[in-house]
Amino acid sequence: MMIKSYDFDWNVVASNFPRLLEGLGMTIQITLIVIVLSMVLAVPVALARMSQIDVVRWIAQGYIELFRCTPLLVQLFWVYYALPTLTGITIPGFVSAVIALTANLTAFMAEALRSGFQAVPVEQIEAGKMLRLTSWQRVRYIIIPQAVRQQLPVILSLNISLFKDTALVSTIAVADLMFTANKIASESYRALEILTTAALMYFVIAFPVSLILSRIERNMMNQGPSGGSTGPSALSRMVPGMRVKASA
Repeated sequence: MMIKSYDFDWNVVASNFPRLLEGLGMTIQITLIVIVLSMVLAVPVALARMSQIDVVRWIAQGYIELFRCTPLLVQLFWVYYALPTLTGITIPGFVSAVIALTANLTAFMAEALRSGFQAVPVEQIEAGKMLRLTSWQRVRYIIIPQAVRQQLPVILSLNISLFKDTALVSTIAVADLMFTANKIASESYRALEILTTAALMYFVIAFPVSLILSRIERNMMNQGPSGGSTGPSALSRMVPGMRVKASA
């Protein structure tokens, strides 16, 4: 059985590279917007997830599980096609992509932050009380910075996954890198060269971040545990309406 040889033509990549860069710029733009929005929204969702008020806790948990347990592609399609049916408002593809990706990443980010909140040592929270910081000042200046630092490897990993998942927005006609690559491939009939280049462009962005992530994880392992933590009960006492189970 003979395998047909393929004549590569990389000139099509060179001639269309500016278009691919424009698509990459759109991908990076979506990624950065979603990361910023998710980091902000994940904090109240994580706090609500630990609330003493059952209804608040159930709503937050339901939101998290809904977006963690359904495919991102379905979420994109629902926002782009179904949400306008409910609201009567046409939502552009770019806005739909940002809404769906933000809702999805916020759910995962909230769980990561919740774990970080529970690990903050009680002594540091008590020190904040001694300094007469209000509950929300302690959350802002003591709880959140340490939670983010501790969960930084998880947060970076989620952000890398988000960057790769943005390729799905091409299905709702957002002119990201994948959409542009598919369009060029259909025009030039050179899918192998174009899609290979697109894959390499994703790799060039994601791989350095993954190296940074590995370095951070090694540094955290070398530092070792910071000692026992009674953070959950402290956070529960600090913020009104919050409940966190103490670990055994």
